[in-house]
Amino acid sequence: MTAQQDENPSLIPLKSNLQSVIYCKSDAIDILIVALLAGGSVLIEDVPGVGKTTLAKALARSLHAKFRRIQFTPDLLPADILGSSVYNPVSGEFKFDPGPIFCNILLADEINRASPRTQSALLEAMNENQVTIDGESRPLSQPFIVLATQNPIEFHGTYPLPEAQLDRFLVQLDIGYPNVETEIDILKSHEHEHPLEKIEPVLSLEAVKQMQQEVLKVHVDDSILEYIVELVHASRHDSRLDLGISPRGSLMLSRAAQASAYFFNRDYVVPDDILWLLPYCLPHRILLTSKSRYAGLTQKEIIQSIGEHIKVPV
Repeated sequence: MTAQQDENPSLIPLKSNLQSVIYCKSDAIDILIVALLAGGSVLIEDVPGVGKTTLAKALARSLHAKFRRIQFTPDLLPADILGSSVYNPVSGEFKFDPGPIFCNILLADEINRASPRTQSALLEAMNENQVTIDGESRPLSQPFIVLATQNPIEFHGTYPLPEAQLDRFLVQLDIGYPNVETEIDILKSHEHEHPLEKIEPVLSLEAVKQMQQEVLKVHVDDSILEYIVELVHASRHDSRLDLGISPRGSLMLSRAAQASAYFFNRDYVVPDDILWLLPYCLPHRILLTSKSRYAGLTQKEIIQSIGEHIKVPV
């Protein structure tokens, strides 16, 4: 945030829980909580060993939520995620055996190591909170959130996520390496037991669902909506890009802004919410031209540049 703001007191215990086990930039934890409030999925792109799995487990423990982890590999099949119908020779009937996706918090570890066919098994779940198996739609548990990880430096044996799937992630974030003092604190915290063992539930799933409903009631002024539309339209006409931000992107930015306002204990969205979310909600939705890539430009730099040229409402 560009200015210090009071956080929603009902969310402080959750943030404290996450901070007690994962020593990362405060914004990463705040954005994760915002994604939870907005009912959106999170893509964490970072090097191994910085706490991505620990963060997901800490969130699940804090909510007493059903947690499942899937290690994505090239031989993983859609049925390994969604489940399948199994024939019972005694009854002569098929019985559905649900897959790990039927949970509250799904950790899709190294999602880009699975084939596109398997990756696509998550598309409907992330967009509609349901899956279709054998022609039958099955609703997922609520709340439901996908936390997907991928390694940004190791590409051998990986399948890049297609733009259609990237567009379904509400936010993309990184945790980053800790500084010297923080890493010493990490070593101390693991001296006798893993900090995860101390995590106790601080919010119920029912409370989270109630918060998600309250987020929908947060007011978004027309000037804020126009600001969002100007941002996304500017990306669609930017010569540095082959692909601009989709209408889904503008919808997700608006919903994330509502969740941000709720996180900061407001019932209305302000421009600061949009400015704070820009580097998390939009860069993964654009595709650079080859000329931009050769020039060394990054998606975040272009989004920042677009944001600087659009007048902020007052």
